[in-house]
Amino acid sequence: MTIAHQITNLRLLAPSIPALVKVIAFFSTWVGLWLPVAILLAIALKWHPPQPLGNKKLSLLASLYLIFPLILWAATQIENTTFDRWGWYWQPATLTSLMLGLALAIASLTVLFGLQLTAGWIDWQSSEYTTATGETIVRDRASIFNYSTLPTLLLALWISGTEELIFRGFLQTTLQQDYSTVTAAAIASLIFALTHLIWEVKETLPQLPGLWLMGMVLTLARAAGSDNLALAIGLHAGWIWGITTLDTAKAIHPTGKVSELITGIAAKHLAGATGILLLLATAAILWAIENL
Repeated sequence: MTIAHQITNLRLLAPSIPALVKVIAFFSTWVGLWLPVAILLAIALKWHPPQPLGNKKLSLLASLYLIFPLILWAATQIENTTFDRWGWYWQPATLTSLMLGLALAIASLTVLFGLQLTAGWIDWQSSEYTTATGETIVRDRASIFNYSTLPTLLLALWISGTEELIFRGFLQTTLQQDYSTVTAAAIASLIFALTHLIWEVKETLPQLPGLWLMGMVLTLARAAGSDNLALAIGLHAGWIWGITTLDTAKAIHPTGKVSELITGIAAKHLAGATGILLLLATAAILWAIENL
């Protein structure tokens, strides 16, 4: 039987297949195709569990996400639909929504860290390095924006675009076949949170509630963006870019004046009350945008 015949048969069966079965089949096929690539890449990188991934994470993540378009294309063919169904379509307002999401993310992080700096809960850590001539250079706050800023932003856009298409696009839409929008969002957000355990179990566990809530907020962003993923992608990318830039520069650190339950367990912002409040405040803004 040819691939075309197989796709035709699956198209006939698709409406009667439960949403959870479709989701399991989707992720199983994706992981099944990725594992051989991941094993070869792990050997090349001389990495094996339970060693920490460190800077090897990006290579493995890239290999996983590069396979994703093929899997989604197959799902689109089987469902006999287009990428528009998953919220991936272009219209005049798409770029505006993307930029709005980025602006909202950066504004929310500015408020979050600004308030904590003012309260003395976190501190700005200037970094020093010594040149070849023995001169000591102190990096100020502006120095976190350097030659790596644009590549980091582009990487954040790629990662967020892929993840939004997976979780708020395919997964959310497929689950809504059998569940209400809120229930589908709750399930998709749970899967979104749990998949982060693949990379870093110990650091991710305290962040699971925050990651779940982040998924719910990004689902709301899709709704506020008139079912277009652009707003959610911009918001997600802005958060990734901002946090990554600060963490890479080691720019801020807790002062210890309040519990890490407030500022974030192990300096992970989604594992603290302030990070949760940021998400709730963002949700309120998105709700207002949706109801304008």
